[in-house]
Amino acid sequence: MTELRPDLAIIAANVAPGSRVLDIGCGDGALMAALRDRHGCDARGLEIDAGNVAAAMTRGLSVVQGDADIDLADYPDGAFDVAILSQTLQTTRRPDLVLEHLLRIGRQAFVSFPNFAHWRMRVSLLARGRMPVTRELPSAWFDTPNIHHLTIEDFRDLVRGRGIAVDGCWFLAGGRQRGAAMANLFAEHAVFQLRREERTA
Repeated sequence: MTELRPDLAIIAANVAPGSRVLDIGCGDGALMAALRDRHGCDARGLEIDAGNVAAAMTRGLSVVQGDADIDLADYPDGAFDVAILSQTLQTTRRPDLVLEHLLRIGRQAFVSFPNFAHWRMRVSLLARGRMPVTRELPSAWFDTPNIHHLTIEDFRDLVRGRGIAVDGCWFLAGGRQRGAAMANLFAEHAVFQLRREERTA
């Protein structure tokens, strides 16, 4: 069994067995395969890259080629127990609308993303005056798929302003979990477990 990327391992460990799952930006299907094989989940995927779609299908997974910015609108409300968006939010044109769709399609959502406020990025930008290129974010500014450079605090503000509850959050540095204290400065990646807050009459 292929070892999962650290953020995917966190998500896999927190998805309830037997869940109906939609993995948006599923890549080659590694997380979907783990959820299917280890947790008995009914996992479906949406992926923009044709090569990744083909790779996922060779694993026997149900994946369609599509664009999160466009195609999520076609999914019905409450179609899944869990909607997952891993390392994809920052590549979408309207992250706010994509997040709304996640919580419309699924009863809960997991979102992971790189933290652009990590101290190494701050130092690199301050010292060199150029957009950082790091091990975690190796692309130059002109060919990166990341079009929105968000921080952990930016994401917290977004969900707070949209009535979204945070049921769990995990922070990673060097591929390992770290504490929440000063995560916006010291975490390279974040994972959030979300749900729509219940509205009282």
